[in-house]
Amino acid sequence: MGEFQENRKRMNCTVCGSELIPQLSEVRDPLTEETFSIARCPGCGLGHTVPQPENLTPYYAFPYYGNRHGFTLRRCIKRRLAFVHSVVQPGSSQRLLDIGCGDGSFLWAAKKMGWEVMGTELNPQPARDSGLDVRAGIEQVDQEGQFDCVTMWHTLEHMRDVKSTLIQIGTLLKTDGRLIIAVPDNGGFQAKIFGRKWLHLDVPRHLVHFDANSLAYCLRSAGFSIDRQWHQEFEYDLLGWSQSALNCIIPYPNVFFDVLTGKRKKHEIWVTVSGFVLATVLTVLAVPLVAAGTLAGRGGTIVVAAYRAREQHRA
Repeated sequence: MGEFQENRKRMNCTVCGSELIPQLSEVRDPLTEETFSIARCPGCGLGHTVPQPENLTPYYAFPYYGNRHGFTLRRCIKRRLAFVHSVVQPGSSQRLLDIGCGDGSFLWAAKKMGWEVMGTELNPQPARDSGLDVRAGIEQVDQEGQFDCVTMWHTLEHMRDVKSTLIQIGTLLKTDGRLIIAVPDNGGFQAKIFGRKWLHLDVPRHLVHFDANSLAYCLRSAGFSIDRQWHQEFEYDLLGWSQSALNCIIPYPNVFFDVLTGKRKKHEIWVTVSGFVLATVLTVLAVPLVAAGTLAGRGGTIVVAAYRAREQHRA
C-alpha cells in the first residue's frame, strides 16, 4: 500500500479516468529484480503497472529479446495466420500491418500467403535486414485507410496510451478491415490462482493488464466493435500454467521459460536442471487445465477480432 500511495500522480485510469485501486503489490520484474504494483480501475477494469518508468529501454535490454517463442515458433505463426484468415481472406492486393513484429517471422509467413506486409518494432533493424518494410513506430505509418488487417500479437499491453493507440490504428484500417489483438487475460484462471507469481504479468514491460471486459471497453472507447473472440494461444496458456506453478515452488523466477527460449540465466546447474525437470512434469499436468480455461472463457490469453464501428465509418 505504501508504494501505491507514493505514486498518486499516476492513479487515474488512462482510458476512462477513474481513480485506481490497489490490486497486487510487490510484483517482481524477473530481469531487473525491481518490484512494482498493479492497480485496477473500478470503472472499466483495466489494470495499470505502478510506477511506469519514464525510460523503459533498460527493461527491454538483453536477455529480453531473442528467441521469444523457442521451438514453438512455427506452430505459433500457423495459428496466428489461421486467426487472420478466419476473418480476412488473403489476396494479392490485401495489406497487413503487424504492430510489434519482432524479427518479422510472422510477416514473412503472411507474405508467402499472398499478403502485402508492413510492420512496426521498437528496434526495426533485424526485420529490415531480412528485407521487410518495418517502421520504428505507428506514427511512422502514413498509409491512412490502406490496411485490410492490423495485428497486435501481445503488443497492446506494452502501450502507454491504449485508447490513443487504438484510435490511431482505426485510421489505418479500411472501412471493412479487421484488427486482431492478443493479450494475456488478467481475468483468467491463471491470473487469479497465481497472483504476483503469474508468468504473463511481466512488469514493467506490460504497462496495462486486460481482462475480457476491459479489452472490450477499450475497443469501444476507440470506435471498435468485437467481431470474434477466442480464449487460448496454446503455448502461452500451457507455459502460463507450468512456469507460474514453478515460480510458486522455487525462489528463482522463470527458469523453465528461460531455458525454452534460450535465455539461460546464471543459475547453478542444479537449479536449471531440477527446475526444467519439475516444470516438464507440471506442463504435462497442465494440459487439461488449458482445456478447462478455454471452455470456460477464462484462459491465459484473449484473442479478439474487431472492426471499426458504423458510427466511425460515417465520420
